[in-house]
Amino acid sequence: MRHWTEGFDDGDADEQLVRPYTITSGRTAPERADLTLITLVTTLPEVSTQAALAVRRMQPEHRTILGLCRESKAVVEVAAKLGLPVSLTKILIGDLVDSGYLWARSPQPLTRATGPSDMTILQAVRDGLRKL
Repeated sequence: MRHWTEGFDDGDADEQLVRPYTITSGRTAPERADLTLITLVTTLPEVSTQAALAVRRMQPEHRTILGLCRESKAVVEVAAKLGLPVSLTKILIGDLVDSGYLWARSPQPLTRATGPSDMTILQAVRDGLRKL
């Protein structure tokens, strides 16, 4: 019987041998539709010692995400820092949001009622260019 690592070149030794689906327990798609590339995620303060024990039992990627998100980060930033595909990162972040360890917030859309008018933006650009 052959070992599963037979056939790998020595050049492959530096590559990650853990497949992404093992990190997500076989899940290949995020369950949450509200996590986009620009969704901001932030670690919530721990609520009890029981929560601290649960964090120690998490996968290393989950703990890394909690550490990265002490300050708000976009989902795409977290994926880049982890070096993992965005789809995999969304699954991991979804786990943490569902467990109450992360807070996810979609950016507010800029509307005419709440944002500056097109003319105001154009005038600000014009004034900035004149100062150059």
